[in-house]
Amino acid sequence: MNDPTHELTHKTADRPVVAAVDGSEHSLRALSWALGTAEVMDAPVVVAHVRSEALQLGAARIASLGGDPELPDTVLNAVRTVVEDRGPAVPVRYESLDGAVTEALPAVARGARLLVTGSRGRGGFASLLLGSTGRSLAARSPCPLVVVPHEARTASLDSGPKAGRVLLGLHPEETPDEAVDFAFETAGQRGVPLEAMTVLRLPPNPAALAAAPSPALQVPPPLPLADDAEDLLAEARREQETRLRPFAERWPSVELVRTVEPGDAAGLLVDASEEAALLVVGRHHRHRIAELLVGSVAHAVLHHATCPVAVVPPAATA
Repeated sequence: MNDPTHELTHKTADRPVVAAVDGSEHSLRALSWALGTAEVMDAPVVVAHVRSEALQLGAARIASLGGDPELPDTVLNAVRTVVEDRGPAVPVRYESLDGAVTEALPAVARGARLLVTGSRGRGGFASLLLGSTGRSLAARSPCPLVVVPHEARTASLDSGPKAGRVLLGLHPEETPDEAVDFAFETAGQRGVPLEAMTVLRLPPNPAALAAAPSPALQVPPPLPLADDAEDLLAEARREQETRLRPFAERWPSVELVRTVEPGDAAGLLVDASEEAALLVVGRHHRHRIAELLVGSVAHAVLHHATCPVAVVPPAATA
């Protein structure tokens, strides 16, 4: 049998990991993760900075007066020093970009392995990346977008086996094949287990709905599950196994852990992210409002997961 890890590495070795930087500590943290991951992948790195509106307007003004519009990108120059001090084991090039962040970064990431960003931009909470800009990037990125959490949410960003497993949030019917394949490939490259987690929201027992909560309680107690809960969970396990079987056959070296649980998908994935190195979720195939391509579960884990989160687009939009 051919080794799929070798074949994919050979085909994608020249595709870069793009790290978006803005000079903030959050973006430098993401850059460090991107460099470590690129070294695991043996992939080149593109460090991309979208120049500020003021700098873009200044360059345009100089050009309109007949001067040389090439103004130094001080942010990129400072980041270059940080990267060179690290001494990366893969080639690194630098791109100074103009235009809107939500257009410039997807453009430079076309054909890339990953687009990596921090979870906040300059100004901390005042300019939270995971606002409208972050949602737009997650919805429009042509390659998997990885958002690296800020320091308060995680203690380690190691890209190797010691960092923990890869965690895949799997909806057997909705998660695109590209997300499943990405999770297997990443686990294989890092030499770590892959846990595929399917969460089933089960209806409560109808009899419990009629029972009033104790007046001593401020909130009602958890409702017992419906009588057919075990049958529903068993069916979900069969669906999950069927969906994962062809990928497991393609990646026989990856240790696969199958998990099916009742409850809230976002909450359980966030809890499980505490012991994971990367959480992988899929992006919806299409929606008339682009930002809604990023579903509620993906949106929640981007905000709250304690490990980096990869949002993987389907092939139709990749």
